[in-house]
Amino acid sequence: MCGCSFVTVAVVVMLGVSTVLITALILVSRVATFRDQSVAIQGILMCGTEPAANVRIKLWDEDSGPDPDDLLDQGYSTANGSFYLSGWTTETTPIDPVFKIYHDCNDERLPTHRKVKFGIPDRYISAGRFPNSTMDAGIIQLEFEYMKEERVLLID
Repeated sequence: MCGCSFVTVAVVVMLGVSTVLITALILVSRVATFRDQSVAIQGILMCGTEPAANVRIKLWDEDSGPDPDDLLDQGYSTANGSFYLSGWTTETTPIDPVFKIYHDCNDERLPTHRKVKFGIPDRYISAGRFPNSTMDAGIIQLEFEYMKEERVLLID
């Protein structure tokens, strides 16, 4: 035998149970903080006076740290340059939605593409998987040379 008293054994058992309960409560509270969030954007892409048709567009949640970015939706502009993207993800913190456009308007440096990205304001983020509102980006003129524009060979 260990020579332990009944009280000592009871305290050790109670501490073990307490530790398990506290750990369980911490895990449940961490899981409870995950929440679905959604966003939507629409608009029209133009290249000068012509609609920018068949332009690759993507809606992302850009994350910092070890959490990878989340692709929320992707597609192409229509023949008249219009687009609509909508998507959702589950995060513990507010999402950081970004709209990316990959195009060749006024671009003689093929095979690369011009890449422009726009941050979407927080007021267009909705709780749940379906957006309550849609950001109307209006008409986006791709002829501009945007200040933080990038060049990409492959579309990510």
